[in-house]
Amino acid sequence: MPTEPEALFGSTTHTKPVILFTCIQNAGRSQMASAFCKELLKEGAVSISAGSRPAEHIHPEVVQAMAEVGINLKAYKPQSFQEIGINTADIVVTMGCGEACPVIPSQRHIEWDIPDPIGKSLEEVRVIRDEIKRKVKELVADIREFDRRS
Repeated sequence: MPTEPEALFGSTTHTKPVILFTCIQNAGRSQMASAFCKELLKEGAVSISAGSRPAEHIHPEVVQAMAEVGINLKAYKPQSFQEIGINTADIVVTMGCGEACPVIPSQRHIEWDIPDPIGKSLEEVRVIRDEIKRKVKELVADIREFDRRS
């Protein structure tokens, strides 16, 4: 779902960490990661996702796999970097973008080597979903640890 980009990215004075999850189509991996991050951090951070070449819709298997764990992605739509007006983030997590995703200035850049769910069976998408959830939990734990030390 689109956010208010200028409120999030137009200033370096935001009070919550901004976490950007990216993949090429913004129809699978980055959507799942952002949704898990929102669920785990609640109001403690701003989580958003975007893609360099957004698809028309989120992959149906991704929507179904996420619904199985209580996260509804039906109202979400893939979006481009231009649509969200991104120019900076605290943490940028890329998943298979390679040269396709623009370089976004950040304090921390992370690359996750996670297979693209496009064309995968629901069972394969569940494995990808669970790996993304595991990685997001680790990232959230790192953020919380940093907050405790700050």
